[in-house]
Amino acid sequence: MAEEGYKVTLNVYDLSNGLARQLSTSFLGKPIEAIWHTGVVVYGNEYYFGGGIQSSPVGTTPYGRPMRTVELGVTHIPQEVFEDYLRDIAPRYTAETYRLLTHNCNNFSNEVAQFLVGAGIPDYILNLPNEVMSSPMGPLIMPMIQNLEATLRSNTAPQTTQFVPTAASVSATPQPAAPSPAQAKREAPAPAPSPAAEEKKAAKETTAPAADPLGSARGKVQEEVMREFAAIMASGTLRASEAAALAMRRVMERHGDGATMQQS
Repeated sequence: MAEEGYKVTLNVYDLSNGLARQLSTSFLGKPIEAIWHTGVVVYGNEYYFGGGIQSSPVGTTPYGRPMRTVELGVTHIPQEVFEDYLRDIAPRYTAETYRLLTHNCNNFSNEVAQFLVGAGIPDYILNLPNEVMSSPMGPLIMPMIQNLEATLRSNTAPQTTQFVPTAASVSATPQPAAPSPAQAKREAPAPAPSPAAEEKKAAKETTAPAADPLGSARGKVQEEVMREFAAIMASGTLRASEAAALAMRRVMERHGDGATMQQS
């Protein structure tokens, strides 16, 4: 088999399950075919970026049935060499480094395809972020995406990965000896600030930004997506990247009419 090579294909999924095609014109002001997710299929496995570099036997990923399959070529690289390569690049593909627009599952698939067959994945998949951001609603979506990314990076739920070495287990913190009366006095916490001081501090930290030409629509949609995202993550059934896509999809479904959204 090594002499004949290994077939390499790209599984292409629509994370919106058809809603992007139905609602994108009214929501974004331009048609978008799908919200793409991809995985590279080779050696009987599908390799993809989801909270880290992962692999699953073909047909068993959490994304269901692919919308289409793209032939990428044939590789003569042995599986063990390829998976050594994945371990080398794993530090660049983690939950912390994930970026919805510039460093996502499709960027991973593109890099892997170039390693295996010397060619990348289709441009229409890689260009989706530019298509979205160049839409009339791009200025509204960008802050929402930034907030989602901040939430993804601060998510403390463990992310299982296939090719990142297991982190060293954290030993239990020993309980300190009881302090002497003199130590307790020195280490006593400072008195809690008054409610007025707390209110003043909070007001300072949440200073309103400059006037936004999109009015209240920006804040409304951001808040809705973040509430949806938090509720989905609390259920513990989806990865952060999948929860973000589902939250966006639910808000898109509620606001299929972009004009109605801005007037509400």
